[in-house]
Amino acid sequence: MAFYCHRCGTELPPSARFCSSCGTAVVGTPAAARALLRPREGRAIAGVCAGLARTYGWDLNLVRVLAVTAALLSGGVVGVAYLAAWVGIPEEPLSASAAYPPKL
Repeated sequence: MAFYCHRCGTELPPSARFCSSCGTAVVGTPAAARALLRPREGRAIAGVCAGLARTYGWDLNLVRVLAVTAALLSGGVVGVAYLAAWVGIPEEPLSASAAYPPKL
């Protein structure tokens, strides 16, 4: 499904939050861009933190630091939640992985 900037008409990837040409904030992103999936590329362990960061537009490194800190301070509760998310969050399809190369 094609996704375009409402201001300049530039075609954008579904996960875009801002237009790459004019910088306008993209509103009304499609539901597929908000689907919580574990990416195949750019993940450290299982892709749970990467999936959360991509879905909600958060900084990946910040999500990882918060997850490790919370896991250490919670006595293992967050670790169990991470394992549950690993099992419960589906992995993205093979075709979607090529459309979103990892950001460096």
